[in-house]
Amino acid sequence: MTSGPPISRPGGLESLLVVRVYFEEPFTEDEKAVLSRFFTNVDGPVYALQNLPEVVKGALFARYSRSPKSVRRLFLDEFVSEPDLGIQAIADHDPTVGVERAEKLYERVFSEYGDDSVAQLGAAHLACEQASNVLTKVLERGRLASYLEQSTRYIFYDQKLGADYRYFVPQEVSDAGLSARFVAAMDGLFDTYSSLVKVLVPYYQRLYPQSPNDSNFIYRSTIRAKACDTIRGLLPAATTSNVGVFASGQAYEALLLRMQSHPLAEARDYSRMMLEELRKVIPAFLRRVDVPDRGGVWSEYLASVKRFSEETSKTLGETPAPQPEVTLLDWDNEAETKIVAAALYAQSDLPDEQLLEAARNMGDEDRAAVFRGLVGERTNRRHRPGRGFERADYRFDLLTDFGIFRDLQRHRMLTIDWQRLGVAHGYVTPDEIGDAGVESLWHAALSEVAGLVEAIDDACGSDVAQYAVPFAYRIRYNMQMNAREAMHLLELRTVEGGHPDYRRVCQQMHTLIRDKAGHRLIADAMKFVDYNTYGLDRLEAERRAEQRRNAAGAPAPES
Repeated sequence: MTSGPPISRPGGLESLLVVRVYFEEPFTEDEKAVLSRFFTNVDGPVYALQNLPEVVKGALFARYSRSPKSVRRLFLDEFVSEPDLGIQAIADHDPTVGVERAEKLYERVFSEYGDDSVAQLGAAHLACEQASNVLTKVLERGRLASYLEQSTRYIFYDQKLGADYRYFVPQEVSDAGLSARFVAAMDGLFDTYSSLVKVLVPYYQRLYPQSPNDSNFIYRSTIRAKACDTIRGLLPAATTSNVGVFASGQAYEALLLRMQSHPLAEARDYSRMMLEELRKVIPAFLRRVDVPDRGGVWSEYLASVKRFSEETSKTLGETPAPQPEVTLLDWDNEAETKIVAAALYAQSDLPDEQLLEAARNMGDEDRAAVFRGLVGERTNRRHRPGRGFERADYRFDLLTDFGIFRDLQRHRMLTIDWQRLGVAHGYVTPDEIGDAGVESLWHAALSEVAGLVEAIDDACGSDVAQYAVPFAYRIRYNMQMNAREAMHLLELRTVEGGHPDYRRVCQQMHTLIRDKAGHRLIADAMKFVDYNTYGLDRLEAERRAEQRRNAAGAPAPES
């Protein structure tokens, strides 16, 4: 195969006015009547699908990828007339027609095309409630899904759910005869939490008197959030939360396969409940999950790899070396040069290697000027440069309290992995605990639970022992991210309303990029990393929220 000469592009076309008219596909009045039930319009080039089972949408789009027809024409020609689908019955508002008939079409499409991407085309919202904070990390591990979790800032854990505090008692603990001891220890943590709320709320009220410009609601909410931020370290990992998930069938399949092979009974139990409910809305997308020679083999593979890594790690047998809260382990000395080359790539005709050599040959001042131009004038933190900034990576090793980890783990577009939560690395104590005169209560509560953690570890293993560990105890994890994701993470997690603990950690990460890696151009591009300190960090956010409520004429939420 030979290459032809370069193609010259015509010029002088700026004065020509080209008016693009979209083709309006012809439909009969009867066809329009059917289409209007299932599509948001019948004449425009952009439209959404509605009133159809998810599996029908997925099958329709799968067929769409192999046909020159529009989705609306495909629907009329190949779907409406399918007796097994019962489309006409849906159009006639028959509530008995649903996904069961639609599954037959999906099976046919899947067997014909054999493409796992078909399972990306149907999705579902799922609520997973009263899940422990151990389980929430399992649920939220997948990247390709959306999650919303209750915040420890706004849930009043000194208030019981029915007759009991909000925590989960693992089946393994009950089977080992440790449930009474576990319940007593958890109740003790929540009792201490409740007593400290009563101390810290007036403590912060004295420290930060109410402004006459702020409503009682704003002030109470801000003070309460500040107190909850300070004492969240007392909450155990058994503390329950509600998690909302929106994901495709493919993402749910991967999640359920991981959960089926998980060592914790809670994860396996939730996987069964989730599968049962998801099969009521997107059943065909999850057909393989519990088939022994498909999902079963897959789950066993995941379990076997985990067992091997555990057995191998035990042979290392070394005592962990002392470690600071944040360590920058790995970076590229040529990061800024490579970013210049990568950022120019899409607008150039040159190969990557030639662009990199050109960037290397620039003088320092010229390269810095190009770099700043590629960053542009960022007027807010949501203005981020393009994918060229993904050319450089950073790997951090962190040893922080579990509360910080919970917040940073939510950033799934980077690579994050973590070790088990335990008591070996000790716990942290906020300065405010000492200032408020409740340090002895804090230490007594956290020290008391350490013996229970060891007892559960001996009887049930370290996976189960995590439930009894409070958020104040440290956990080790690593985070690897490119410069573009670092810009997003570090600017977002240092905003004024952020928890002071993870703000501190992200400030350290930014400082290490600038000073240890020596990437000053990259660090300076992250102009919205906030190093300021704030007293009532949620106050401005609460004020803005009230302004939005007032503008919309909405009442304040219940406090």
